Amino acid sequence: MSNEIVKLFEGLRVADVRDGLDWIGMPNKGSVDRSIMPIAEGMRFCGPAFTVRSRITQKQVPMVTGDEYTEWARNYWYKEVQIQPWDAELSPGDIVVLESPDAGCGEIGSYNSLDMHVKGAAAVVTSGGARDHDECVAQGVPIFAAYRNQAMTQGRVEYETYGIPVSIGGVQIKPGDIVVGDGDGVIAVPLEVAEEVARWARQENENDKKGRRALYEKAGLPLDDSVR
Repeated sequence: MSNEIVKLFEGLRVADVRDGLDWIGMPNKGSVDRSIMPIAEGMRFCGPAFTVRSRITQKQVPMVTGDEYTEWARNYWYKEVQIQPWDAELSPGDIVVLESPDAGCGEIGSYNSLDMHVKGAAAVVTSGGARDHDECVAQGVPIFAAYRNQAMTQGRVEYETYGIPVSIGGVQIKPGDIVVGDGDGVIAVPLEVAEEVARWARQENENDKKGRRALYEKAGLPLDDSVR
């Protein structure tokens, strides 16, 4: 993935990228369903998609409790079933895009999101749920999720594969596609049209800044980064 293409999108808002897709004749493509939103105000990201898919599990949960359940969960489920064999391939700035069936669990939480970040991920986007909300917000790793859930994944969801096209919020996202997220949600740009989209998105961004800067001055508002 060329860092040069990612740089073309730096500083652009989701709204700008939406305009860029419109400008090249793709008005109904790219915008991820508005149910997938940041878990906290101010979270934003831009980068290449690193795609992962999980699935509903059909594996049985043993009829055990206490220490036996701990043993099953820790040494079977999270070492053999709900695994992350892909995370060693993360590159700095990657956006983990997880197609998840949800199943009422928080497949993304405070531990694994921070672990992904330490290994290179700049953000996580999932069609499923996130848990450990308060800790995730405090850690600051951008997480965009469809649901806020409580349960762990054992007996509910299992890892399937990675590095394949995934479907997130009604949008197909392929490995390396550019994904952008902010308070307006998430948008994805196919890599093959990314440079053209960035060109028109930048045009609209600069026009917007110029127009709003004039209004700021008329209103006597101090200039901020959104108009500089």
